[in-house]
Amino acid sequence: MARKAIKLASWTSMALAASGVYLYSNSYLDPSDFGAVRVGRAVATTAVISYDYLTSLRSVPYGSEEYLQRRSQIHDLFLSFDDTPLGAASLAQVHKAVLHDGRTVAVKVQHPKVQAQSSKDILLMEVLVLAVKQLFPDFEFMWLVDEAKKNLPLELDFLNEGRNAEKVAHMLKHFDFLKVPQIHWELSTKRVLLMEFVEGGQVNDRAYMEKNRIDVNEISCHLGKMYSEMIFVNGFVHCDPHPGNVLVRKRPDTGKAEIVLLDHGLYQVLTEEFRLDYCNLWQSLIWTDLDRVKYYSQRLGAADLYPLFACMLTARSWASVKQGIGQAPVSATEDSEIRNNAACYLPEISQLLNHVPRQMLLILKTNDLLRSIETTLGTRSSASSFLNMSRCCIRALAEHRKRDAGSFFRRTQISFSEAFSLWQISLHELLLRVKALRLACWVSALLGWLTRAPY
Repeated sequence: MARKAIKLASWTSMALAASGVYLYSNSYLDPSDFGAVRVGRAVATTAVISYDYLTSLRSVPYGSEEYLQRRSQIHDLFLSFDDTPLGAASLAQVHKAVLHDGRTVAVKVQHPKVQAQSSKDILLMEVLVLAVKQLFPDFEFMWLVDEAKKNLPLELDFLNEGRNAEKVAHMLKHFDFLKVPQIHWELSTKRVLLMEFVEGGQVNDRAYMEKNRIDVNEISCHLGKMYSEMIFVNGFVHCDPHPGNVLVRKRPDTGKAEIVLLDHGLYQVLTEEFRLDYCNLWQSLIWTDLDRVKYYSQRLGAADLYPLFACMLTARSWASVKQGIGQAPVSATEDSEIRNNAACYLPEISQLLNHVPRQMLLILKTNDLLRSIETTLGTRSSASSFLNMSRCCIRALAEHRKRDAGSFFRRTQISFSEAFSLWQISLHELLLRVKALRLACWVSALLGWLTRAPY
C-alpha cells in the first residue's frame, strides 16, 4: 500500500508538467494510471469463464494434485499454452496459446483482486489530491479523480474493450494499413478477452523497422491519418497509443507496412459540438488564423489562457504558433525554451486543465503520446502530418454543413467548396514535394562537386 501511495503521489506531481507543456521526458498525464485503475496494458493470461486460471495455478504447490487438476482445465481449452508470459503489467499479462482448431491466440485476463483493490486506489488518490490542494491552493486536481472514476468501469470491462476493437476496425476499414486483432467472443467475458495473435515491433523501434525495411516516414504518416480520422471525423478516439499498444510489421500476404493497434479498453467519445470546435481550432492553428485560434480556444474553455492552450495542443512555442506551426520543425532552441519555461506556467496549466471540457484531457494525453512516437522516429511536426489533419478537418466540417443545408443546391455548393479545399491542400503538398526534391538534387550535386574538387 505504501508503494502505491508513493506511486500515486509521483503521478500527481507529474501531472502538472505532463499535461500542458511538452517536456520530452516520456512521462505523460494519464488519468487512468492510478494503481488498479490501469487495467489491460498488455494482451493477457488464460481463457476461462470469469476465472483467472493462471493466477490460481500459481497459488497452489507445483506438482500437487490441485495443480495438475487446474493445469488440465487449461489444456481442455487450448492445444498449447505458453507458461512464460509475452508481457506483463501489474494487473494483466500476455500469454500465447493455440486453440484446438489450430488458431493462435493472445489471451487477456484480469487479475482476481483488481475489482476490490481499485476502489481503494481511487480513495487513496482522492486523499492525496485533497492533501495537495491544502498545500498548494492554486492547483486544482479533482478532475484527476473524476476522470479515474469515470474511466475505471470501462477499463475493467473486457467485453467493452472487445466491442471497441470491433467498432474501430469497422470505422477505419478503408485503411488497408491498419490491423485490429479479431476478437474471439466464445471464450471472452468481462474479465477474460481472447483475441487473434499478431506479432510486430513497437512503433518507436527504428532498428526493427530498418531491419524489416519499413519506411519510418510512411508509418508516421499512417499513424497521423489514423488518429486524425478518429478525432476529427468520427469522434471516437483510442486514448492509449503508447508504443506497446501500437505495433508495426510487414503484412504476410502483400509485404506492405502495417500498423497493429492493440488495447482498446480506453476510448474517448467526443460530442459533436466539441469535435467541430476542435476541428475549427486545428484548422485555425494550421493556417495561422490567430483570431479564430482565440475564438475556438475560448469556446473550449481556455478563456484568456488561449496562447498557453495553443502551445499545449501543438507542443510549440507561442512565437512558432504565430509564425505558423507548419513553417518549420521544432528547433533545438525552441525545444530548450519549452522545457526550461515549463515550471513557470504550472499554476496556469492547472487552472486551464480544470476548465477545459473533460473530453480534452484524454485528447491531450493522446496528443503527447503520439508526439513522443514522432519525436523518437524523427518525424515530428512534418508538413505532411498537418496537411493530413487539415484534410480530415475539412471533410468533417463539410459533412456537418451538408447535414444542416436546407437545399440540394446548398449541399452541392458545400461539396464543391470541400473538393476545391482538398485540391488546394493536394497542390500545396505536391509543391512541397517538388521543392524537397529540387533541394535534394541540389545538395546531391553540391556534394558531387565537392567530391571532385581538387585540394
